[in-house]
Amino acid sequence: MALEGGEMILPRWATICYDPRMLLFKKKFLPAIRSGEKTQTIRLWRWRRMRAGQKSFIPGIGRIRIDRIEQVCLEDLTDEDAIPDGFATADSLREELHSIYAEKLAEGYQAFRVVFHVLEE
Repeated sequence: MALEGGEMILPRWATICYDPRMLLFKKKFLPAIRSGEKTQTIRLWRWRRMRAGQKSFIPGIGRIRIDRIEQVCLEDLTDEDAIPDGFATADSLREELHSIYAEKLAEGYQAFRVVFHVLEE
């Protein structure tokens, strides 16, 4: 940040606003989303932020539609649940979730499964 003529100039990255309708993913997941291998994500929120039928956006992918959203218990996830999330096992999915959301898990946030598909442009 710099002061220029008494005004604060913010870096470009600081001026980008988060849109709650947007789903953000690590870059490593984008190829699986593009190929259709990854069609769901587990998110930790205080309350449900999306609804079925809603359109959303994934940067680097494009527009998506939310097919289903449901609250889940992480301990109850099975290997079958992990596959559409792009993981081979439920343990590897839980490990990734703990690395991403450790603070939110400690604060008691709820886990939600968000099932989606990419919309054709």
